[in-house]
Amino acid sequence: MHALRESRPPLEPRQTSRTPRRKVRKRVNANPYRVLALENTVKLFVNGLLIVGTASALVKLLPYSFSQQAKLQEITTEVNLTQNRVDNLQKDFKRNFDPQQAQKIMQEQSNRVAPGQRQVIILDKAASK
Repeated sequence: MHALRESRPPLEPRQTSRTPRRKVRKRVNANPYRVLALENTVKLFVNGLLIVGTASALVKLLPYSFSQQAKLQEITTEVNLTQNRVDNLQKDFKRNFDPQQAQKIMQEQSNRVAPGQRQVIILDKAASK
């Protein structure tokens, strides 16, 4: 019974037409450079904002910087004056504590003269008349 049944016809390959099919394209934009132009415009805008922010920060910081430089100059001047004073005081200190200079310092600070020395007094002729 099964042997008498007709079998299905054999599968035959379809014949394909030789005409190429069109690929369906979606048009994103009519102009492909429009996206690049928009991107560059946004970049320029953001960079412009950054430049404006930087310029405003510099405008606010420049007066502060100038005042700090003026203070630094003033302090440098005071340090130089103080350094000169310290140098002079160190010279005096070394001279005052030098044992070889002790005799001369005592004579300078008091009006006493060593017994072997003669005291010389210079008079101005114009003042004495």
